[in-house]
Amino acid sequence: MNKKIKLSVVIPAYNEENRISKTLIAVNKYLSAQKYASEILVVIDGATDKTFDVVKGHQKQIKNLVIQNNSKNHGKGYVVRQGLLKAQGDYRLFMDADNSTTVDHIEKFFPHFEKGYDLVIGSRDIKGSQLKKRQPFWKEFLGNAGNLMIQMVGGLWGIPDTQCGFKALTAGAAENICQTMKIDRWGFDIEMLVLARKAGYKIKEVPVVWINDEASKVSFLSYFNTLKELFQIKFNLLLGNYRIKPKKKQQP
Repeated sequence: MNKKIKLSVVIPAYNEENRISKTLIAVNKYLSAQKYASEILVVIDGATDKTFDVVKGHQKQIKNLVIQNNSKNHGKGYVVRQGLLKAQGDYRLFMDADNSTTVDHIEKFFPHFEKGYDLVIGSRDIKGSQLKKRQPFWKEFLGNAGNLMIQMVGGLWGIPDTQCGFKALTAGAAENICQTMKIDRWGFDIEMLVLARKAGYKIKEVPVVWINDEASKVSFLSYFNTLKELFQIKFNLLLGNYRIKPKKKQQP
């Protein structure tokens, strides 16, 4: 009889043939040392390189590796949502393919889930976080300015880093939120948190160690597209387009 999966790790990937192997090996090494059952889901977003072949080559060594290979590119938000819904774990983490925040950070997340939090998210902007390799100045400037706009327009006051690509959700929160989400690209993190608050889920920020990868695919235009999606989220809220179910109250 298969053990119930405690943790699912979702890794979105687009043209990651040069970085994904190192990340998969590191994630598998960590998970293999744990006593609980786990799985790794790589969701490929219409890659035009050999990402699928590289990931497929790891399946013999990584028995709990699941691959979702999309023939078309949809956007990071689409494939993260797809992976979180396909996952079977009680807790569902998504992390970046460049391993900028390592999977062992999940150890700091579990105690908060045990206290009743529904989403535990990594932050690079709270006390205790470490940036071992910083982004270029223009990225940091646009990121900081953008986050102020996100907090004001999205109503996400008190969350200084909405865009860190290391977030975990309970199975119930993941399924409820992801089935409601509409944003397919960079603004999906904002939408996820907005919907979490709308549904009454508890969110906890945890400091992480983060290393900037110079091969990051976040471009100058990505920042402006994210803000465009921020206003799409705001309009969806105002028009009542989000039919998310409120969090179920626990029985006393």
